Amino acid sequence: MIYLDFQDKKISALGFGGMRLPTIGEGFSAPVNEQEAAKMVEVAIKNGINYFDTAYGYHAGASERVLGQILSNYPRDSYYLASKFPGYEVRESWDPKAQFEEQLEKCGVDYFDFYLIHNVYERNIEVYFDERWGIVEYLIEQKKNGRIKHLGFSTHGLKPTIERFIERYGEHMEFCQIQLNYLDWKLQKTNEIYEMLVEKKIPIWVMEPVRGGALANFDDEKTAKLRELRPDESSAAWAFRFLQGLPGVVVTLSGMSTLEQVEENIKTYEMFKPLTAEEQSVVAEIRDSMLAMLPCTACKYCCSECPQELDIPTLLHHYNDHKFQPGFIAPMAIAGMDEEKRPGACIECGQCKQVCPQNIDIPTALKDFQKMLDEGSAWG
Repeated sequence: MIYLDFQDKKISALGFGGMRLPTIGEGFSAPVNEQEAAKMVEVAIKNGINYFDTAYGYHAGASERVLGQILSNYPRDSYYLASKFPGYEVRESWDPKAQFEEQLEKCGVDYFDFYLIHNVYERNIEVYFDERWGIVEYLIEQKKNGRIKHLGFSTHGLKPTIERFIERYGEHMEFCQIQLNYLDWKLQKTNEIYEMLVEKKIPIWVMEPVRGGALANFDDEKTAKLRELRPDESSAAWAFRFLQGLPGVVVTLSGMSTLEQVEENIKTYEMFKPLTAEEQSVVAEIRDSMLAMLPCTACKYCCSECPQELDIPTLLHHYNDHKFQPGFIAPMAIAGMDEEKRPGACIECGQCKQVCPQNIDIPTALKDFQKMLDEGSAWG
């Protein structure tokens, strides 16, 4: 197992994510297969994984309890446990103390080795800034009291939002967890977020390294390209090797659902083998072939012509992401905008289309985007 230094600790470069534990049946509320999960944790620990990540909302609230119970069979100083404050659930009232105490109890521990402010993004950043709740201030106090050893935050937000949070609380944030993989490097422009964190010397934790499986299951043509250069490695291993070449990345979390996935990922992290320049080029070709993106360059000519004053480049950025793989990120981001700034606010005047150097049919794209959101979004 590869270990990387974080302050006075040596942490396994591969972390065990608790968001996709094996279940009995399918669906968000399907019960966790605790027996199978225990086998996976046993193999993980025997092979050197010492970082385990969970959160209040994972598996409809069961992940903390299940992982905590399984890990209780091992010495407390043999692993690092991470959980998160569920600030993505924007509420009118918060009781940070009750929330934190409940999580400690569910996990069966007296302290968290790592604790994160969960998913700082456009819709909830003001909640974290609001003195009425004092969420971050309470967690900083718990760190002083030794009940949180290391405090950080995770985010699916845009770069300006992340920078705002760091400006306010950066001195207290020891690490940042972001969605990072070679697809989102371009699709979500996470290269810019990565570079900003490196510049600020904030250690990086990675989530979604294989993009929910999108980078693990290729057609025969793409698989053949990868196998030609690395015959013994899977498509998923290439995604991990990409991350191994990025300075500043400490922990890469994998939400593993089967024992086979645990064993395969452990094999990948037995040795440090980042991608070569030639392999990076192949990855870029595969990524580009996966993306049928609107070629927005964020020149913002469209913005100066929009009577609704919409941030069209940002809307098209989320549209590209959601068009590729519908999920929760784009709807969540749009829900964080004022209603009059969402894609549905477009009045289809066409002025943006007339000045777009890339000849993008912006009104049609925004109309299509709003339709997708209306049909599938629960983030309102």
